[in-house]
Amino acid sequence: MPGAGTQVPIWLLGSSLYSAQLAAQRGLPYAFAGHFAPRLVREAIHLYKTLFQPSETLAEPYVILGLPLVIAETEERAHFIATCSLQRILALFRNQPLWLRPPVESMDELWTPQEEAGVKEFLALAALGTPPQVKAYLESLATELKVDEFMFTNDLYDPNERIRALELLMSIKN
Repeated sequence: MPGAGTQVPIWLLGSSLYSAQLAAQRGLPYAFAGHFAPRLVREAIHLYKTLFQPSETLAEPYVILGLPLVIAETEERAHFIATCSLQRILALFRNQPLWLRPPVESMDELWTPQEEAGVKEFLALAALGTPPQVKAYLESLATELKVDEFMFTNDLYDPNERIRALELLMSIKN
């Protein structure tokens, strides 16, 4: 049996209230997919923590929150490279291929007002900006939601931009 005896920890990654309830009932650590389901984040984490039942695996609730990350040296640069993520979600809405596209100066000609609203709602939890802005946002979110860890998606077209974003993220650690 593959994995037999390895004691790999089991986590529940979810984006719904059902997944929060299941993780709580089973006493499992819970990772909420806020990188694509931000609407339910507060309710799901509250439900998980309220209903949590200790288990052999875990004595107290433990939450990881997944977030989109776009961080750069300047706010202008962050907003520019964030158009990669915006275009990717727009493609998802249009049932188009999800490959990463290069950043664009403006999204205005690429989407309708309804699509813009939907894409922005989809990415509502994004950590976006300069290192101090992202740090303040993450600290605020951690305090509000009482999450134990963050997990990031980093949908940037240029691999060097992705690496740089992770370097900048590492620079803001306490």
